[in-house]
Amino acid sequence: MRPLRPSRPRTWQAGILASAALTATALLAAPAHADPQPPASSSCNPAVDTVYYDVTAQVTPVVTDFLAVNITSGTTGQRTESLTQVDSVSTTVNQSQQISASFGGLFARVKMKVGFSVSTSTSSTTSTTVTNTWSFNQPGYYGLYRGTRRVDGQYVKYVCAQTGSTTGIWVNAVKGGVGTYTTYENPEIGTVVRNCVPEPAGTVRRVAQDRLGMC
Repeated sequence: MRPLRPSRPRTWQAGILASAALTATALLAAPAHADPQPPASSSCNPAVDTVYYDVTAQVTPVVTDFLAVNITSGTTGQRTESLTQVDSVSTTVNQSQQISASFGGLFARVKMKVGFSVSTSTSSTTSTTVTNTWSFNQPGYYGLYRGTRRVDGQYVKYVCAQTGSTTGIWVNAVKGGVGTYTTYENPEIGTVVRNCVPEPAGTVRRVAQDRLGMC
């Protein structure tokens, strides 16, 4: 059974710029690794360069609401059921759930990284409950679910600090150098059935099916 889917930067003082230049140079000299990376060059043009983001991203399928139902030959047809919350995902930046519009660039970079749309504002899967009408055409042991793909990672944010009319240097604007975030894809609602044909690995449907046990 297939799923039912319901400013330009300000001018910095010379002393601050000198310190920032040393920080940027040290970061740029670091070896390449899996962490989020600074810009390829420490210099920038404040007339065209404003903010630079880089991110890491780990995608994890999560079932947030679930209900197992056993449909016998005499109980096929439509049923209205409410799902039980079994997990939750919230959008956070640096472990805070208060997300301002200033992080729009961060989530745009995350979307580019993972290849699908993600939540860009303060939100949580606990904000709504799931009550739906389901149609069963044949007997079986079914899992009714709502779930999403959670995205966790780290990020760096650099701003172009102006040193002249068309010159500047990238300055790390994240306290501590690296930040963290969590977000998630628009949730899906669907059904899976326990049988000997597993759903594709790495999908929400597979996580839901695993809750039903082996065939």
